[in-house]
Amino acid sequence: MKKVLLASLILALFFAACGSKRSTVLKHPNGTSSGSVNKPNSSSSGNKGTSVSGIAYIDRYKGIAIEEMNKYGIPASIKLAQAILESGNGNSYLATNANNHFGIKCGGTWNGKSVNRPDDTDNDCFRVYNDPEQSFRDHSQFLLRKRYENLFTLRKDDYKGWARGLKAAGYATNPRYPELLIDLIERYNLQQYDQAEAPVEVVARVEKVEEVIEEKEVEEPQTQVEEIKKPVAMAIYEVKATDTMYSIAKKYSVTVDAIKQWNGLATDTVSLGQLLVVSK
Repeated sequence: MKKVLLASLILALFFAACGSKRSTVLKHPNGTSSGSVNKPNSSSSGNKGTSVSGIAYIDRYKGIAIEEMNKYGIPASIKLAQAILESGNGNSYLATNANNHFGIKCGGTWNGKSVNRPDDTDNDCFRVYNDPEQSFRDHSQFLLRKRYENLFTLRKDDYKGWARGLKAAGYATNPRYPELLIDLIERYNLQQYDQAEAPVEVVARVEKVEEVIEEKEVEEPQTQVEEIKKPVAMAIYEVKATDTMYSIAKKYSVTVDAIKQWNGLATDTVSLGQLLVVSK
């Protein structure tokens, strides 16, 4: 990495480390606060929007998420939140039949097993993994591209920066995608799995990641990101005071069960200000 970029990174990390950490709350369109951010215990499903299936999913895959974070710097909270969204807590067709928890397609470099499913076309090719852990590792490889390179200069515990950076880099098309990730992370207290880094550790990791990205660019120059994974285009809805799960499902012409699966919810209960995926 260029010396100027490294110097800027060190300065940014220094000032960030000196600043105090402040909790945030989601804002409603009228500017009022939705209340303090809940920090649910990972062993309890009694908090806003949490579910037994979501907690079980996190308990099963938090280890591989932490392992990948320590290797490349992707916050474990971000990886887990994206997996929850894209696999419906591991209940999607691709997750249950192909161990594919992030919807990654075959692309031009995939030589493994595959399965065909309707997506952009009626017969799109998706990767089949030997186990879910392989899918989590391949998600890291997907992000190791020039498009997402600047994200790796962020600290491993900067989940808000990563959530916003993913949207800015084109990972998702919905403008509320960062808020949905942050909502999931704070709802399930996923930030507890992220680990702080000293500035010198960040710089050393960034240099290694940049080398990996450069090598991938040489090995896969013909592969377009869109061939492997299209930007997430899910519709996201913020629950209002008079909403019920049924009224939201009716509004978007989907089933209650579909909304519950997409959001990893075990009951029909919704909370004011809660963000829900209502279409994929």
